[in-house]
Amino acid sequence: MDKVPLISREGQTFEKAVVTQIIQDNMTETGTRVGEQVVEVKILTGEKKGELLEVTSSAGFLFGAPCTPGMRVIVMQSVAGDTTIASVYSQDREWVIYLFGILYLVVLVLVGGKQGVKGGIGLLFTFFSILLWYLPMVYRGFSPFWSAVFICIITTLVTMLLIGGFTKKTVVATIGTVGGVLTAGISATLFSYASGITGYNVSDIETLMTLWTVQGIQVGSLLFAGLLISSLGAVMDVAMSIGSSMSEILAQNDSLSRRELWKAGIRVGRDMMGTDSNTLILAFAGGSLSMLLLDYAYDLPYLQIINSNNIGIAIMQGLSGSFGVVLSVPITVAAGAFLYTMKSRHSEALPAAGERAEETEI
Repeated sequence: MDKVPLISREGQTFEKAVVTQIIQDNMTETGTRVGEQVVEVKILTGEKKGELLEVTSSAGFLFGAPCTPGMRVIVMQSVAGDTTIASVYSQDREWVIYLFGILYLVVLVLVGGKQGVKGGIGLLFTFFSILLWYLPMVYRGFSPFWSAVFICIITTLVTMLLIGGFTKKTVVATIGTVGGVLTAGISATLFSYASGITGYNVSDIETLMTLWTVQGIQVGSLLFAGLLISSLGAVMDVAMSIGSSMSEILAQNDSLSRRELWKAGIRVGRDMMGTDSNTLILAFAGGSLSMLLLDYAYDLPYLQIINSNNIGIAIMQGLSGSFGVVLSVPITVAAGAFLYTMKSRHSEALPAAGERAEETEI
């Protein structure tokens, strides 16, 4: 897909390199770094592969790296005519990221066995759905919110089918997940309407508006789209757990009425509400810790804090996601109570409520 360049990258490249020696260090007597390091690096990729270059590395927190001999780094080269300016962009983290990703998948398979393999496939599908479907859709001008709804539905269907197979349990969990995620989106929309907070109140709106100006991307919906995607995991966990529990309950006592199964499902769901709601609220609170600490340190007035855009957005995200988790419980239980006790001449199409998915996959 062709992209409209936001800034000119002509003459700028990023290449892998390894530090061979420190020419000039910037370590002070107090143990802190001030200014820049001058180091020699050996380029490992690109047109200058194998060449030794003298580059600088700043002591900043966002760019540069405290270089040591043998350290692998990323070098940024800017070429203008016959002049080449090279500096250390960051430590080379590519191998660490891939290593931890692979390590997680290995642990998932070792602990989860067959289900762990399916869970890993579902995780990879979700990741590539966002990367290869969602981002291009939004970039082409589709609504970020409805694109997120589409991605949530697709990833839910695939993940549930991988884990539960083509069973009633999968249908129940899918209905509960989609219902919970949509509930989170609706509650966020209502909060936005009542509080006056919109997707244009985020801290990086000035940069995002460049995307709207150049490409026509609907940046105002990104806040609510992100809420749907971030709440999907917790809602999916609740829905599948309740669906599985209700199936097992009916397997142990297939004489339960629809009403009795509803009550049993609600009891299971109530035990999960608190922990999974905490999961979302703590996740959003954790992402706002820097902001909260700054507000605390500056001792800002209560009215200033409670009415700030950042606090309002954090509260909206935490509570709306929790609404989705909580309300996914009755949605899932209602779907389970109806489908598990439903009698049909075509009951072979889906396994009965008490049958195990592993034994009745189609």
